[in-house]
Amino acid sequence: QTNLIVTGLTSFVIILTQSVAVVYFAFGALMCTISVKFLKKAIRQPRPVNQTSKQRTTYGMPSTHSATISYYAVYISLACVYLSSHRSFPLSVCTRMFLAVLCLLYGIMVVWSRIWLGHHTWPQVIVGVTHGLIFAMVWFKLWCAGLNQYGSQLEGFGNQIG
Repeated sequence: QTNLIVTGLTSFVIILTQSVAVVYFAFGALMCTISVKFLKKAIRQPRPVNQTSKQRTTYGMPSTHSATISYYAVYISLACVYLSSHRSFPLSVCTRMFLAVLCLLYGIMVVWSRIWLGHHTWPQVIVGVTHGLIFAMVWFKLWCAGLNQYGSQLEGFGNQIG
């Protein structure tokens, strides 16, 4: 259900803000997920044997859920701390800090659930979290290092048309 919740909320925020920055963030989440799935197929480490759930046919290393939710938690937290609010979604500094902490806590809960439910081992989750964390930091840095200027231009162009 995490996939549906996160995808639904991301789609909602894209529609609400119509922000190039949010589309860039969502594209980064997609790229993080795809890259971790390639790693998973290359490593081919089985999931832990678990008697309480049906055995999955996919591999476990690294955890895709852990990588993707870590990307979300880290990128959103960085954006809340370092970027100004979008004009269609103005938030106070206190609210932004609260959202950053909330995202990190949600990420921790999802990561922990992967182990608790028996879908992954600690090493599979740790590698997934590390992948998501590094991917988020690099993706955020690229945005702040100049891609944001192109995003502003695209939004300005879109405002002139619409």
